[in-house]
Amino acid sequence: MMEKVGVYICTGCDIDKLDIERLKNVAKEEFGIEAKIHPHLCSQEGVEMLKNDAAELDALVIAACSPRVKTALFTFDDKYVERASLREGVVWSHDIDEHAQELAEDYLRIAITKAQKAEKPEPYIEEVSKDILVVGGGVTGLTAALEVAKAGYKAHLVEKEAELGGWVAKYYKTLPVEPPYTRIEENPVFQLIDEVKSNGNIEVYTSAEIDSISGQPGMFDVVLNKDGEKVQFRVGGIVVATGWKPYDASALEELGYGKFADVVTNLEFEEMAKEGKILRKSDGSEAKNVVFIQCAGQRDENHLPYCSSVCCLVSLKQAKYVRELTNGNAFIIYKDMRTPGLWEDFYKEMQQDDGIFLTKGDIKEIKEEGGKLTVVVTNTLLGEDIAIKADLIVLATGMVSTLKGLYTVKEEFPDEKTVPYKHISEPHLIKSEEDVEVIKQAGHILNLQYRQGPELPTLKYGFPDSNYICFPYESRRLGIYAAGAVRAPMEIASCIEDAKGAALKAIQAVELVAEGKTTFPRTGDIDYPQFFLQRCTQCKRCTEECPFGALDEDEKGTPMPNPLRCRRCGICFGACPERIISFKTYSIDQMASAVKSIYVPDPNWDEGAEDKFRFIVFACENDALPALDMSALNGKKWSPLARIIPVRCLGSVNTVFIADALSKGIDGILLVGCKYGEDYQCHFIRGSELANRRMENVAETLERLMLEKERVQVVEISINEWDKITEIIDNFVNQIMEIGANPYKGF
Repeated sequence: MMEKVGVYICTGCDIDKLDIERLKNVAKEEFGIEAKIHPHLCSQEGVEMLKNDAAELDALVIAACSPRVKTALFTFDDKYVERASLREGVVWSHDIDEHAQELAEDYLRIAITKAQKAEKPEPYIEEVSKDILVVGGGVTGLTAALEVAKAGYKAHLVEKEAELGGWVAKYYKTLPVEPPYTRIEENPVFQLIDEVKSNGNIEVYTSAEIDSISGQPGMFDVVLNKDGEKVQFRVGGIVVATGWKPYDASALEELGYGKFADVVTNLEFEEMAKEGKILRKSDGSEAKNVVFIQCAGQRDENHLPYCSSVCCLVSLKQAKYVRELTNGNAFIIYKDMRTPGLWEDFYKEMQQDDGIFLTKGDIKEIKEEGGKLTVVVTNTLLGEDIAIKADLIVLATGMVSTLKGLYTVKEEFPDEKTVPYKHISEPHLIKSEEDVEVIKQAGHILNLQYRQGPELPTLKYGFPDSNYICFPYESRRLGIYAAGAVRAPMEIASCIEDAKGAALKAIQAVELVAEGKTTFPRTGDIDYPQFFLQRCTQCKRCTEECPFGALDEDEKGTPMPNPLRCRRCGICFGACPERIISFKTYSIDQMASAVKSIYVPDPNWDEGAEDKFRFIVFACENDALPALDMSALNGKKWSPLARIIPVRCLGSVNTVFIADALSKGIDGILLVGCKYGEDYQCHFIRGSELANRRMENVAETLERLMLEKERVQVVEISINEWDKITEIIDNFVNQIMEIGANPYKGF
């Protein structure tokens, strides 16, 4: 409990349109606090006053602008600060009348209550390692290790093969990485290898695989199997740079692979070029006419549904090989020629070569006549079918993440083991010994000793899962960052940039966890969930629903927290039916008390109470709250009968909040959070989804209270839908007003 709470009301930015004296009276008469008024709390003078007062206080309530702005300005050492949004939340988004005044007074009540009910958080501090483990010795891994070392940290580079370099070491030349992006270049990987081997801050382990990784960020204990011997060390963060594997071309018999000797993959062609000769496999003669078939087994639901993004560029590069090594002709048959960004200049340069022929088209037939291959192409830009005599056919097969096919646990079925089919992306539940064998053959990469599975959770195409718009490199495991082609198909230049980003993320993570802080999206938060395990019923809701693997469990199902794995989303807090999980600054008592602090007019005593409905909007702090702020900034208005209460995530809303609100007489409750689904953007992965699932429990609560189910609704929006959120709130308010007031008012 915070005993010394100071209340400060700003009157700038039109806040003075409100009755400030009435706000002062709320603080004085209901909480016994003398509020201070200032015309501009964000001014140098205002901040100086706050700093001086903070020395004598446990917490500060700042009734001014949105809690999303001026956060650094209103941060005072280790003091708890609660913000009441009078600017965006009231004066910029409402007509100033009695309803708006009551709204402002409720926001002040909520803020003071939350400040009084908060406790001072203490960071979880342990002695941590700041070394970084880099898994994978290709271009991405080599770059990541070098960047870690250059920044003054030690890198442990693990490569399962006997030599460093990965697939790129097999390349003849590479795409341009420097302006003017028009000429293929010498392979850079060998210089990277030399730099890594000569760097004293990098420990290299080749012919090594990871037997296990246990612990948490800052304290990952790694066990390697190197040439049959165990090697152990501790690291703070991990960069996964295990790259890609080529799509299995044996599945492409319709394109002649495995049927005709002179049909090869782009990777096999690259190895030919590195030897300095482009020869037919069938008879060893020089290949003068080479046909490149794009999207071989890609953008096809029967194979890879996605585009691998680099294959068009690779075929253009390899067409140049044909011109340089054989002075022959190259024919590229494509669905769409994709050369994004500055690669367009490379494409244009290749178009100028008379020996490189490009056309859009579909492969109608590949046949062999007199020892020569013929490719029949239909739907061409020429308007007619064409037949090309080919010495060699090169299939542009796609890139598959090395994580695809590995055993992990799909969070939707946390108690079940899952395994993907060979050519289909979706996993299925393990039901036979044959499935178990598939898992064993798939091998492993990280072998995490996590309750929720040994590898990084992946999207349906086998790429490691993250919020791809907001947090590149992130995975669902704090302190572990994917980079390069393991997380998305990309060429060498992008892999190098990706490696640098992931290395910086890993360094940021170890520095933050050393201070007991978390990373995105609540960067710097030192608060973490506390468990009162004496009352735990081992229901396993918290361990199953945590999206980040922060909770292990013992043989009875009792949660075993790993605080440094935690992202402080509060999903476990929202999941617990016994309410034994709590944060110092986000507790059941604090949030329930904040709900109860809202003034609900009593029809038995308050004149006009029948017109004063009350609604609560639990707004996700990552999408819904900023969308509301943007609405206010753009002059949009919504019903003053709705009280916005920010929450860490919709998944952190415990059903007791709803029960308490309805029991108090709140007429309707709207939960607004991030979108979820195939293209989800929930910052905490599954929060909105879980909030929807928990509606079954809410429905039971409503039925028990004999209330209409429409009184509690869940809506998902994205941050850019600020122009819609006001309409959503108003429609909800109008719908409940038609149903009528909560019958519990006045009880």
